Amino acid sequence: MKQKAEKRTYIGGQAVLEGVMMRGKTAYATAVRDPEGNIQVESRRLNTSKAMQRVAKIPLVRGVVSFVSSLVTGSKILMRSAAVYGDEGEPSKFEKWCAEKLHLNVMAAVSFVATLLGIVLAVGLFVALPMLLSNLFFSEESGLRYGIWYNLAQGGLRLLIFLLYVVAITAMKDIRRVFMYHGAEHKTITCFERGLELTPENAKSCSRLHDRCGTTFLFLVMAISIVVFSFINWFCDAYLNIFIYNEVANYFIQFAIKILFLPLVAGISYEILKLLAKSQSKWLIPLKAPGFALQLLTTREPTDDMLEVAIAAFKKVAEMDADPAIPEQSFVVSRTVPNYLAELKQKFAAAGIDESDAEWLISLQAGVPRSELETSDKLLVPGAVRALDALAEERLAGRPLWYVLGSTEFYGCEIKTDERALIPRPETELLAELAVKAAKEGSAILDMCTGSGCIAVSVAKHCAPLRVAVSAADVSADALSLAKENAAANGVEVRFVESDLFASVEGAFDIIVCNPPYIKRVDLPGLQREIREYEPMSALDGGEDGLDFYRRLAKEVPAHLKEGGMLLAECGMGQARDVAQMMCAFARVSIIRDYAGIERFVRAVKKPAEGASEGEAKAPASGEGKPAGGAERA
Repeated sequence: MKQKAEKRTYIGGQAVLEGVMMRGKTAYATAVRDPEGNIQVESRRLNTSKAMQRVAKIPLVRGVVSFVSSLVTGSKILMRSAAVYGDEGEPSKFEKWCAEKLHLNVMAAVSFVATLLGIVLAVGLFVALPMLLSNLFFSEESGLRYGIWYNLAQGGLRLLIFLLYVVAITAMKDIRRVFMYHGAEHKTITCFERGLELTPENAKSCSRLHDRCGTTFLFLVMAISIVVFSFINWFCDAYLNIFIYNEVANYFIQFAIKILFLPLVAGISYEILKLLAKSQSKWLIPLKAPGFALQLLTTREPTDDMLEVAIAAFKKVAEMDADPAIPEQSFVVSRTVPNYLAELKQKFAAAGIDESDAEWLISLQAGVPRSELETSDKLLVPGAVRALDALAEERLAGRPLWYVLGSTEFYGCEIKTDERALIPRPETELLAELAVKAAKEGSAILDMCTGSGCIAVSVAKHCAPLRVAVSAADVSADALSLAKENAAANGVEVRFVESDLFASVEGAFDIIVCNPPYIKRVDLPGLQREIREYEPMSALDGGEDGLDFYRRLAKEVPAHLKEGGMLLAECGMGQARDVAQMMCAFARVSIIRDYAGIERFVRAVKKPAEGASEGEAKAPASGEGKPAGGAERA
């Protein structure tokens, strides 16, 4: 269905880096195609206060307000579009000073500085330089210094400088693409005004020239300034006598006059632009022609994918104008690893989360070693940033880091992690190492309370040359399903048994490894939130004193150990000696410390069969003295 053009002709636009900004009555939207080829849209609401609405109705004044607003907004949007492709970068000392003194955030300060520099450059090129060159041709003695020819010369030089500037920047590839997006912006608006469906095919057939283009506005400013400044110079010279016979002083007086009356020139030019845009009369073509000619320089024929971007921006701003309830949305911009890390550490610190979690999160997802995170020059493209943001939100919500990441490294194996089982702890790697060192050719090994299967899987992997037979048992069917996935992922064979300790376990083993629940029940409510709310309590609850499972082990293990076999059990802090005392049915019992020097493991060796030699009666090599990890005998 065709729509009437006059309903939405107020929508205007601006080309930005790899995208287009469209501005409506109540909002503006910027669409950019990011490095991964996806169209991203950022939208913001405009200041629609009653005061601003009243100002927008005042002739001349509204043009100045619109010009300044467009300048500030345009600078900010240009930086935002650039940030999609690269990091925002470290703000300069001046930008930081502006942020502090003007009570702005850093992004607003950078925008302010960029706008200020843009104004300085524009004033220097198009006001100061034309005046300086004109003064070379029109001396004070000629009597023409403040007349119409003097101002015509300035206007002509201003236009020439502008043309040379446009031609010069067109040599830059990025600017040529901006001009192509400028063409896409015009074609999209024209397509809508003609009542056509907004598609790249329809927009492609439309003109890339438009009545309300900013390029035409600039030409009008140059043209109107000739008339306005000629009259003002003549009036000041003839009636106010403010020009003195001093070249330098007169130059700065003229410069000040032009800056002072520049808003008036902009206001008049804006009103003329609006009047010209309202009519399509052929009689006005001569007045529009110079602006259209300049647009041939500042626009290029866009590609279909550029038109898609412009259409996305147009549709978004039209939606926001039609429905005030539609929320704003932001770009996901590219970030350097150090800047993203610093920001994430701040967020985690505010939430009481250790900053090392931020380091692990970025290191593992971005493939950058933790030691190099703060110096890395790697750029995280929007897709990577989006994925990291999602993971960071999970962590901020309280979910443990290794559940968020979905896996962890354990004794040389990649172990999948989720809420079905406890997250493998670093100290438990030593328990797996002790089992591996105790294993012999053809040993039968059982991992009791296997959980994620980390011990069973790693032992099976490291002992593969010895052709050991590894079994794993757990009372939780969910934990066993996770353990089976880990065994398959690591390419090892493990026999799994669902059993409440040894209730369903058959046979005898050379080595039984066990990391049972050992937290005192009274201590469970005091555990970290991440543990309480996400990890299975059944895998932590060791009864009133935390030793319930060790009592059962001491009673049940001997029947499932071969003569001379070994039990390796992990204990909680301060429990090892109590557990060792329970193992009275074993020939020898020792306590092994972990890497932090804490008495962490109990090793119990079953009495060998009658007639075994003394050498056979000894525990495997890792059971004596001080095995790896600083173990010592009790």
